[in-house]
Amino acid sequence: MLTVLPIRYVADVEASRRFYEGLGLGHRPEAGVPVWAHLDAAAGAVGIHDAAVSKGRPLGTVELGFATDERLEDVSARLAARGYEHTLCDEDFGRSIRLTDPDGVVVQIQEIDPQKMRRSQSQL
Repeated sequence: MLTVLPIRYVADVEASRRFYEGLGLGHRPEAGVPVWAHLDAAAGAVGIHDAAVSKGRPLGTVELGFATDERLEDVSARLAARGYEHTLCDEDFGRSIRLTDPDGVVVQIQEIDPQKMRRSQSQL
């Protein structure tokens, strides 16, 4: 089985490692060197989205997102306690938390609601 491993090219590996660890990813120091940090999540996946209905995202755009089955209010409280500025957003697919990493890249933590997603799809 393959493991999804998106690679973020960053200005400061340590600052980014701390940021993503704060989101809940686990750092594997034995798999890293000063210019590379390996962080694990419980699982991975790849989402494929039709650019034509993506509300302005250009063809070829890649976003870094994490899906959660945890209540977003709980995730939000944890992020706030750690000093992360973030926004809770209603989406066509459910809700998400959006926050910005040390390089200014917006990251999403998504709570996917299959029924809401199907209702939105039927309106296209």
